[in-house]
Amino acid sequence: MSRDTVGKISSDLLQNAPETRDPIELEREMHKDYEKNIYQCCDEGKKAYNKDFFITVITKKERLMKNVLRNIFLHRSSCPTPDYDQTVYHYDKHSDVLKFLWVIPSKDTCILFKNYALEIVASERSLLQYILDFDDGTLYKLAKKFNGEQEVRGGALKEKTNIVI
Repeated sequence: MSRDTVGKISSDLLQNAPETRDPIELEREMHKDYEKNIYQCCDEGKKAYNKDFFITVITKKERLMKNVLRNIFLHRSSCPTPDYDQTVYHYDKHSDVLKFLWVIPSKDTCILFKNYALEIVASERSLLQYILDFDDGTLYKLAKKFNGEQEVRGGALKEKTNIVI
């Protein structure tokens, strides 16, 4: 049984008018398997680490197929540095709870939200707050805290180790 390639599907969709313009329906379709993939990645992380860990979801837009977005699910032992197109979760081994930490949309979306911050509707204010926390370094400080790093004078970062120089 042969299936069409992603490139052919993308091209066909660009040529045809979209079946719907309802953003809620589009969002549901885009994240159809998102939750399943999060829990699958969490299960893999539980096997890989005997401690707390983090799940990072990176959203990639295909260069040649502008209407194709891919989510990449990764588990890791350290908290990632906040970046565009990123969602981060923290798995607490002691309580067996997966906690959402932040989401940062694309650079263009961040700029748009910051430029029109006073006009953002109530349902999107939490996203605006993540964008502002990313912009002012709050999320960066949170990542450093999770990783056991601390700021020292001059803004330089120093790991908490007992290394004598």
